[in-house]
Amino acid sequence: MKIIVPMAGRGSRLRPHTLTVPKPLVHVAGKPIVHRLVEDIAEMCDDNIEEIAFIIGDFGKEAEAELLMVAEKLGAKGSIFYQKEPLGTAHAVLCASEKLSGPVIVAFADTLFKAEFKISEKQEGIIWVKQIDDPSAFGVVKMNQEGAITDFIEKPKEYVSDLAMIGIYYFKSGESLKTELDYLIDNDLRKGGEYQLPDALRRLTEKGTSFIPGKVTHWLDCGNKNATVETNQSVLNFEQEKGTLLVNAESELTESIIIEPCFIGKGAKITRSVIGPHVSVGAKSEITDSILSNSIIQQNTLVSNMNLKDSMVGAQSKVNGTTRNLSIGDYTEMGDAN
Repeated sequence: MKIIVPMAGRGSRLRPHTLTVPKPLVHVAGKPIVHRLVEDIAEMCDDNIEEIAFIIGDFGKEAEAELLMVAEKLGAKGSIFYQKEPLGTAHAVLCASEKLSGPVIVAFADTLFKAEFKISEKQEGIIWVKQIDDPSAFGVVKMNQEGAITDFIEKPKEYVSDLAMIGIYYFKSGESLKTELDYLIDNDLRKGGEYQLPDALRRLTEKGTSFIPGKVTHWLDCGNKNATVETNQSVLNFEQEKGTLLVNAESELTESIIIEPCFIGKGAKITRSVIGPHVSVGAKSEITDSILSNSIIQQNTLVSNMNLKDSMVGAQSKVNGTTRNLSIGDYTEMGDAN
């Protein structure tokens, strides 16, 4: 089994947190978004993940090395491919065309999920979906009475289905997917100037591929600061339910209170502070004389004399002396942070 992860966009809606790192490498509850994504997918598979192919833009060697490390932590080979022009979802997947063989999962790296179903290679295709109240802003699937998917409609103006596609797909035959992606490119079949993956899915369905919906119980967005902080909250709840140790044994807590669930990273120092609930503090960050709730503090950051709620503070930052809802990126200094 291979996983292909298109992630060439920088994530402009999550700025300033994506000015120095691509969105899939932003940490949520102590791990990069893309790490959590492929980890959750791997748990659903009967077979081991052999390789993870990341399709990226010009992210730099440091980001590429971090992505390869994500694959290595799952016991998989990592590979890097490039999408140099934003020509759509179908084009993005085809940038890793040499990996489109055998069983393949395509997972766009801008969302997290929670699901109960398992992936079996006996199935021809699975499309991850979430039942939602208002499907008009999403791509949805249409199904027949037998529960098989028959069509894919983007942002329907009239009601078709309340099952929205969340951007994760399983194909038993990567070769069949490649054939239809090539067909779109070779015949210049674009919508809105881009080559769209649902058009390839529709052609596969018309040729007899049977797709079934894989319904997720939770669909977690990381599109902007507020959504990412909310996702951090949900992930911490999930990890607590699983019994995951969230406070690293090599962190230091002095005269402080931790209200669970919270993630405290390796080497973090918490002094005379109240942390939680739903706070993630990155590795080697220091929190002093502060009260934090429902917030994300990234790695190597200093926070002192702060009262923060619903906030997101980037890595290598220094903030001091205020009560507010913050959203600041990496390498930021605010207040007298000496």
